[in-house]
Amino acid sequence: MTIEKTTFALFFGNRGFFPAGLIADARREMDRVLTGLGHRTLMLDSNATRNGAVETPAEGAIYADFLRAHRGQYGGVIVCLPNFGDETGAVAALKEAGVPILIQAYPDELNRMAPATRRDSFCGKFSIMDVFCQYGVKFTALKPHVVHPASEAFARNVDHFDRMCRVVNGMRDTVVGAIGARTTPFKTVRIDELALQRHGITVETVDLADVIARVRGLADDAPAVAAKSEVLRAHTNWGDTPPPAFATIAKLGVVLDGLIEEMSLDALAIRCWLELQKQLGISPCVLLSELNDRFIAAACEVDVGNAAAMRALSLASGYAPTCLDWNNNYGDDEEQCILFHCGPVPQSLMAGKGCVTDHAILSTATGPGCGWGCNQGRIMSMPVTIGGLMTESGRLKMYVGEGRITDDEIPPEFFGCAGVFEQAHLQDTLLTIGKLGHRHHVSLTRGHVAAPVIEALESYLGYDITRV
Repeated sequence: MTIEKTTFALFFGNRGFFPAGLIADARREMDRVLTGLGHRTLMLDSNATRNGAVETPAEGAIYADFLRAHRGQYGGVIVCLPNFGDETGAVAALKEAGVPILIQAYPDELNRMAPATRRDSFCGKFSIMDVFCQYGVKFTALKPHVVHPASEAFARNVDHFDRMCRVVNGMRDTVVGAIGARTTPFKTVRIDELALQRHGITVETVDLADVIARVRGLADDAPAVAAKSEVLRAHTNWGDTPPPAFATIAKLGVVLDGLIEEMSLDALAIRCWLELQKQLGISPCVLLSELNDRFIAAACEVDVGNAAAMRALSLASGYAPTCLDWNNNYGDDEEQCILFHCGPVPQSLMAGKGCVTDHAILSTATGPGCGWGCNQGRIMSMPVTIGGLMTESGRLKMYVGEGRITDDEIPPEFFGCAGVFEQAHLQDTLLTIGKLGHRHHVSLTRGHVAAPVIEALESYLGYDITRV
């Protein structure tokens, strides 16, 4: 699966004594460049205002009406300043935009500084940023201060802004399913639902007894079970999984898919032990792997906070997420550790296809043969962004950092799906998240996307962010 790039509404600022040709050229150039980068654009008709730009508050009102008429069709606004640009018209147009705003200003050319050809966008960008601050209009400004749309620097800025817009818009209206109650010993995953709600994250709860009853009510030959079985067979290797366990896993997959559709879930966190092992004889790990590969962020141990963190990271990266344990030291190396979980890692982040096994750890409590569903394997070598979300005193607190999964070997007898995580300042990271009271879980996605995640959550959505 792929995440669709953001559609941008384009705004063009103007000061009347600058040449009109600068606006016309910018309208053509911005549309061409952004389309080439894979984005759709919306522009005010060139006849709606003078040159299709905004200078006065009256023209700003026209642009604001344009945005209202197209609400829901764009995920961000790019303010393009071909010249100085008028700040009063810009704030009138954009004070109620409701989406992230990127301010881009054209650079002047040293051989075109006569009154008929100079732009002064360098100076005008400050004026718009100043007035936006005065009005409380949130905006994004990136380096360099002025940048030509045809440059690589602008393409990098658009990439950052696109990822950030996806996080802002996606997290503002997220629904997370809490499937089952928190396991009593795991006070580490307690969460404040009201704090989440104030930041646009709704938690919907489902009793695990209802889930188990739905599983038992499905026939082995039900069409939905047959279809799910085909998906699961293609997803991973099933090794010695007993047919009854495979059938039950497929049924649970059908039930979870049904709950996702019924409640419009974007993410979920499930109570994964010990009831499923004792009553159904399975573990749900491989189902979470498959859900994550479909961009339904799926965490285990009812960690709703990290399910939300997984979604934020995935929206930014465009890759599937996973939730792991900060689990083991890696010998004496202070810059490496082992990240692990029983098998919820998406296949797209694994070095090869996994193989479903019994739950070697829980079998000490349930007996062997009661925990089939762990997807064992290794995480691929890749750059990664990590994070973890918790609530405290009504606030959302998240740490975000970057590192990499290495190709260092993990002993073959090591259970579950694991990878060696490396970060130059790992010991500082571990100390920081421990002292702040963060979870033993860590969310992860492929790629280095900490910057757009941090800006989206901190600057636009009001999370308390710690950089690690």
